[in-house]
Amino acid sequence: MTAANFISLLKESALPILADGAMGTLLNMHGADFDECFDALNLTKPAMVAEIHRAYIEAGSQIITTNTFGANRYKLAAHGLEDRVAEINRAGVELARRVVMASFREVLIAGDVGPLGVRLAPFGRVQPEQARQAFSEQISSLAEAGADLIIIETMSDLHEIKEAIAAARQVCDLPVVASMTFTRDDVTLFGDTPAKVARTLAESGTDVIGINCSGGPAQIHRILRQMRQAVGTNESERPFFSVMPNAGWPEQVGGRVMYPANPEYFGEYARMFCEAGARLIGGCCGTTPAHIAAMRAALDEKPQGCAPPEDGAAQVEVEERPAAPDLPTSLAQKLAVQQFVVAVEMDPPRGLSAHKLLAGASLLAEAGADVINVADSPMARMRMSPWAVCSLIQRQIGIDTTLHFPTRGRNLLRVQGDLLAAHALNIRNVFVVMGDPTAIGDYPDAMDNYDLVPSGLIRLIKQGFNAGVDHSGNDIGQPTSFFVGCALNLCPPDIDREIKNLRRKLQAGADFLLTQPVFNPQSAQEFLQYYADRYGPLETPILVGTLPLYGARHAAFLNNEVPGISIPVEIIQRIERAGSNAPKEGVRIAIELIEEMKSWAHGVYLMPPFNRYDIAAEIVDSVKG
Repeated sequence: MTAANFISLLKESALPILADGAMGTLLNMHGADFDECFDALNLTKPAMVAEIHRAYIEAGSQIITTNTFGANRYKLAAHGLEDRVAEINRAGVELARRVVMASFREVLIAGDVGPLGVRLAPFGRVQPEQARQAFSEQISSLAEAGADLIIIETMSDLHEIKEAIAAARQVCDLPVVASMTFTRDDVTLFGDTPAKVARTLAESGTDVIGINCSGGPAQIHRILRQMRQAVGTNESERPFFSVMPNAGWPEQVGGRVMYPANPEYFGEYARMFCEAGARLIGGCCGTTPAHIAAMRAALDEKPQGCAPPEDGAAQVEVEERPAAPDLPTSLAQKLAVQQFVVAVEMDPPRGLSAHKLLAGASLLAEAGADVINVADSPMARMRMSPWAVCSLIQRQIGIDTTLHFPTRGRNLLRVQGDLLAAHALNIRNVFVVMGDPTAIGDYPDAMDNYDLVPSGLIRLIKQGFNAGVDHSGNDIGQPTSFFVGCALNLCPPDIDREIKNLRRKLQAGADFLLTQPVFNPQSAQEFLQYYADRYGPLETPILVGTLPLYGARHAAFLNNEVPGISIPVEIIQRIERAGSNAPKEGVRIAIELIEEMKSWAHGVYLMPPFNRYDIAAEIVDSVKG
């Protein structure tokens, strides 16, 4: 193949052209440290880069991408290499060319161009003409070295990608693939929708409109369909499209970044991308030659090509505001597949330091907890904002969090502003509660008013914010994607009143339930049966509350002074007989209760006594073991 017939292949080939997968992931797997300059490896460790190119060609790639993603003057400056832009880019093309020649296969070389790593005005100090000059410097080096096409990828700013496309058109006549990346909410980092991105790139003069990185194949398949519909319904008028997804959303496991999507899954989506109209497919972060080989095999099973959906079939309505994606969090995904999940509650610190809390969160994550619940001013006592704590835990520990969101003490303005703040911090799980009255806390004279009861707040989130509008029906720009929980007492003093409140919350759209601590599973089952007899089985996932008892005084306090908690006499007697071994006995009791409730509960909501996260970790080990 040559650059001249790349466009012809896009038009005439029965199957999409297959590109390669991740470069950075493979370089790291081969021993390169994430702190070093990957682009400079073209000069310092060419054999490592060549081996990756070779593996992708053997897997069936028809296009390999040069190791030049960050080879622009701004990113290279971080390594003191800003004067070697041309040298590094030329080496990337020449290295790829030698591997192609040695393979004796027809493989195209795509000169890879990534973001500059700086913000353009008006959001940064770099002016558009400076950005275009930097792109021109890199792209001209790639073209002069013999690249067959240019791939501009992983862009989040439409202004920046337009400058890159313009630069490519100024310095060479090679085909251009321009690819954007999207957040979990199906918009770019700057809030642009797939429809707007597709129209903008079509108008910019790129040869291929691309989607890469982002989430896994499912998200990119959804975005591809929206983008294709946004730029015309006539197949002959539509531009070409490219898709190169990550191998799912990355997760931290044992200090390493892991991607969940396996090669077989990519093979299935290769056919789906083909049917959806993609003409160039490949992989991004987390993908390997095995993923590409699976895509190659899947495509080769359909040599006649993949028929796109007939007019009107499998179409989606494209609006300026896309629908909020399904299953926005790890917690939501696990509950959807009926995985028994473990949530652990943590209290924010009283002061500035979050080191102890993060250490506890790390311990719980290592033990196997699925999600950390962060309380908001428990017992109406002043503590750090839970938004900050959730954000710190998610960024530094890499585990899902649930934000406790009391309605008490918040008017409508603050409620909605706080929701926007939480979403901006990538917090998606929200547990709606009334909250503790200020009269019992540090500031008994503090304002205790509220505009919404929990069911009203759930309705605001699920039927308002998640639909893209505020309480007054005003557009908020794009839908939120909150996954909303509410409180439930399975052993209430007034069962009919509890069910009446529960029904309001469910009708408002609650996604999951967190219960008060349960010490009598039989009573909890009787509540559920009472509900089922009147309204049918309760289908909403229940995470049943579990509070390990720490000693006799602790048990007596809970049983006598905390509303909604009733501890059977036999459990209190076990704790009393245990004496100094009461904490261990409390752990045994908690594990026994969880095992007894596993048949009907969807998970456990663990509340460590006195912030003893080691006790919680022991229980998590047992439940997950």
